[in-house]
Amino acid sequence: MEWIVVLVILAALAFWGVAIYNRLVTLRNRFRNGFAQLEVQLKRRYDLIPNLVETARGYIKHERETLEAVIAARNQAINGLQHAAKNPGDAAAMKELGSAEGALGGALARLNVVVEAYPDLKANANMMQLSEELTSTENKVAFARQAYNDQVTEYNTYKQTFPPVVFAGLFGHAQDAELLEYEDRAEFQAAPKVSF
Repeated sequence: MEWIVVLVILAALAFWGVAIYNRLVTLRNRFRNGFAQLEVQLKRRYDLIPNLVETARGYIKHERETLEAVIAARNQAINGLQHAAKNPGDAAAMKELGSAEGALGGALARLNVVVEAYPDLKANANMMQLSEELTSTENKVAFARQAYNDQVTEYNTYKQTFPPVVFAGLFGHAQDAELLEYEDRAEFQAAPKVSF
């Protein structure tokens, strides 16, 4: 009779451990999927930028430094995204991507200031269409980033609570996932306003 009680207790503990493991895996997969959705939006944003710069280039030839800074920041952000995509949630990769996105946002803001000085460029149909697409994409990036950060927070919170904290390391979930935060948060509280 005693061995039945012990067996039942051991079986309950095993099921409990399996449930914790499954929940950790589910939450990790959710934040990785959230990063994949963010990656799609960032790639769309990166694809729009060369078109924007090329359209502006014909009008603002003497602002070459600004255009080059935007392209350089875009390339840095692409590299940061590729590194982060290899291991979503990795602290170093997320910091690199956040820093690169901060630099890109600053470069786009400088481009916006320059473009404001050129009424012909602001009236250009291609520039207006690109501006609308970029604004829409910025909103989608902000939404996807928030969704990713929410999923990372849910994963980290669950694995830091008791009893999962006891098992997380044993199940390969020792490291917390990292939020994606831009270096200059004040600049990115709202989507950048790009008006041409």
